[in-house]
This record gives sequence, C-alpha cells and structure tokens, in this order.
Amino acid sequence: MAKKKPAPGTLSLFGEEESAPRKPAGARTTPYPGPVTSEYVEKNGERLKRWASHRVYFGTSSWKYPGWQGMVYARSYPSKKVFDQECLAEYSEIFPTVCADFALYNFPDAEKMRMIHDQTSDGFTVSLKVTDRITIRRYPNLKRYGSVAGTENPDFLNVALFEDSFLKPIEALRKKRGTIIFEFSTFYPNSGVNYEKYVEMLDTFLSRLPQGYEYAVELRNREFLTRDYLGMLGSHGVAHVLNNWTRMPPIVDQIQLAGVLTGKFSVARALLKPGRTYEDAVQLFQPYDRIQEESPELRTGLAESVRRCVAEGKTLYAYVNNRAEGNSPKTIEAILDILDRYPVEKL
Repeated sequence: MAKKKPAPGTLSLFGEEESAPRKPAGARTTPYPGPVTSEYVEKNGERLKRWASHRVYFGTSSWKYPGWQGMVYARSYPSKKVFDQECLAEYSEIFPTVCADFALYNFPDAEKMRMIHDQTSDGFTVSLKVTDRITIRRYPNLKRYGSVAGTENPDFLNVALFEDSFLKPIEALRKKRGTIIFEFSTFYPNSGVNYEKYVEMLDTFLSRLPQGYEYAVELRNREFLTRDYLGMLGSHGVAHVLNNWTRMPPIVDQIQLAGVLTGKFSVARALLKPGRTYEDAVQLFQPYDRIQEESPELRTGLAESVRRCVAEGKTLYAYVNNRAEGNSPKTIEAILDILDRYPVEKL
C-alpha cells in the first residue's frame, strides 16, 4: 500500500515528505546557538518539572511550530528545514513528553525512532497514536487514502500487523516510549459497527495484545462511553483517553464519570472545542503563536484531571493541541496557573 500523506495542517516527523538524511560524521547534533532561555521557560520550566516529579506529564500534540519561536524555542535555527529536524531537542529540555501524531499516517520507522531517542533529554517520553491501518474499519473517501479510499480495511484490529509494523520499530525509543494510543474514528450507522459489536471486537483485540506496554483508547462516539465499556477497558488495564473533541463530552464532564480512570495511568487530550471541526480550528488559529480564544471549561477539565489522578495515585499524560485555544504552550501555562492554587500536597 502506498504511503498516505498527513492531513492538511499536520507536519510529518521532519516537516517534509522525505525522510531526513542521515547526518554525516562530524555534523552538528545540537541546535544552533542562541539565547538559552525565554520568558516562557523562566515561568514554566520548573513548574513542569515539579509536576513531572509527581507523575503528571504535560506536553503538546506535535512540536514543530514556528509560531512557538521566542517562547518554547529560544535558540536560532538557520532554516525551516533545520528547525524541523532539530527543535525537538530544545522542546525536550522544557516539556517532559510529547504526543507524536505522525505515526497515525504511516507505520513508524525504527531509524527515526532512534533519532528521536538520541535527540531528546533523559527522562523524556514520546506517546504515539497507532497507525490508522489498524484502527479504521472503512477508509474514508479522502485523497490521502488513494486507491483504498471508501473500501473496507482488511487490517482493522490486526494484532500480528500491529506487533510487527508498529511495536517492533518503536522499541528503538527504549525507555522514552510513552503511552500507545488507539484512536478510533467515529463509527457511523452504515459502518456496520454498533456499540455491542465495537465493545466485543475491542475486548478480543485487547486480550491478544502483548503485555508490558501502556495502552490507551480514544473514542469518537459519545454514545459508546458507558460504565460497561469503561469496565471492559479496566479489565485489561487499558486507559480511557479523556478527550476534548468535536462530538465528545468535554473533559470536565468525562472526568466526573464513575470508573473513568480505567488504568494505572490516564491520558487527557485537549484537542478541540466541542462542536468545532478540525478544519475550522485550523483556519481560526494558525499560525498558533498566541491564545486566540480562551476555554475556561477545557482548562478546568484538565486541572480536575490532574487533581483526580494525583488523589488516586495515577500517572497522567496531559496533551494540549494548538487547535484547542490557538497556542498549546500558553494553554498549558494557564493550567499551571490554576494548579498553583492547588499545591500537590493539598490534592
């Protein structure tokens, strides 16, 4: 199958369709010199480390955004290409984790995983979304799917393919491998997948997965979010992903559900304002250099997720997307401000 191109507004691993060339011997391995800090880093660096020491890891969805220069990125880079290839090193000095969206479009490449491992700071983790060849039941009629657009996916929930083409290459991340997120697109009535069938298929799939990984599942059907469904995830030690998304209840509501923290860890993904599409958010918020629309509900939901996870002794990976408010680093800063009023000792 031909490789699929990422959706508009999403960058590949190296900001281009081609793989980044291997660096020749003696080539630069660190970002180009520049200021060693910024106002953003001065205000938030220690706060992020403090929460990470309590197993609350804040990060963003992807990292290669020129709009973050002067904020997250204080160093100078001689070109956009160099920025895309090397800025993750600087990112990892500030944030303890990142959610890498690129794996959704094509299976990970072991060499790229090794480059990420070698480029990032000790203790840094990379969470990855599972390639959609595993999680899509029927390919959408979109150009990026090429000849398979509109057809049934014979590899839906294929355990052997997942192990061989996804798990094997990410072993190169070693201790920097974070959670593995199965993101399921909306199942519409004509998909042939109703609630009962979804739970049955997912239950079987999860029971066959190799142990020793942190798995999480993200829903896009709000009617599937039931107590029985959460119980099924819990029986496998798999986390439910708390998500702010177009057609899902906001995180502030999800976190109140009984049994919603289904694993020893949890994942929260602040993606979109409920009711807003991805395409609309891209048009509203590019180039992601500032907050353009505050969402008190979203911020409260993430702060409450932190409170619950700390109170219950669970690890939390909290990821914020630029499409939530316009600039995910500043959204994280606003959440840290809220949490300053609730020191961890009192949670």
